[in-house]
Amino acid sequence: MPPITVASVSANFTRDLDQNFALIEQTLQDARAQGVQFVAFPEAAIGGYLSSLGNHGDTVATTKRSLPPAIRLDGPEIRRIQELAGDTLVAIGFCELDDDGVTRYNAAACLDGGRVYGSYRKVHQPLGEHMSYAAGDSYAAFDTPLARVGLQICYDKAFPEAARMLALDGAEVIVSLSAWPAARTATAEDLQDDRWTYRHNTFDVARALDNQVFWMASNQSGTFGSLRYVGNAKVVDPGGNVLANTLLDAGLAVAEIDVEGTFRAMRGGMFHLRDRRPDLYGPVAESESASVNGWRELARA
Repeated sequence: MPPITVASVSANFTRDLDQNFALIEQTLQDARAQGVQFVAFPEAAIGGYLSSLGNHGDTVATTKRSLPPAIRLDGPEIRRIQELAGDTLVAIGFCELDDDGVTRYNAAACLDGGRVYGSYRKVHQPLGEHMSYAAGDSYAAFDTPLARVGLQICYDKAFPEAARMLALDGAEVIVSLSAWPAARTATAEDLQDDRWTYRHNTFDVARALDNQVFWMASNQSGTFGSLRYVGNAKVVDPGGNVLANTLLDAGLAVAEIDVEGTFRAMRGGMFHLRDRRPDLYGPVAESESASVNGWRELARA
């Protein structure tokens, strides 16, 4: 397969769906002008994210007005994104409404004008997010015309197992869609120096290198409610090299990637997935390990 041009998006999305669609359309126009074939939009690009996090944040119990609009994977909003996408492959985040008409998920889909290739419901939930969304329960990669792709959302990147599951399922490109904010306390004056910006960037590089995959990290930028987003949308290669980065700005991180050539060169030597020792990793997958129980005992003390 020949090299492809990809772009990760840093942009600000609100509750205003008209604003969202207009921004998505303009971003896709800008991307196509640069020859981009695969565009990764942020978490909650359709309808915006929660306005705050923590026990005082948005919850179904306390308010409905501030929650993102819940949409169905087969609904008109997703069809609208497909119309805008055309021949461009797009990954995008939204609040998914389950078939029961009640349950909400923080979700993402990968699609073009003709097909939805795969979707994902966020598994790992930070800081009270569970009060607004149900948690997903699986990771699976899927084939697209450009590469085999895996999706994850924001806090998932802090868990090596999440990316590893996708890599083991053959993902060549993992898209990490985020609404990643700056620290809530002792926030750095320059957000590029903020400790949560550091974590966002470090996880992106580590997960790409851990699994020797291409990593497309999108993120919200600007502010929404009490959250200040750190941008830093990027493309990382399987060696952990950042090929493009928006830093704090809104815009596109554009890079050409050669999946087949890079994998052949890099995985021909040290191949992390091949050299694993899963026979020794038992406690990693145990739901209640001794170390976790030890920390819980300390917390109770």
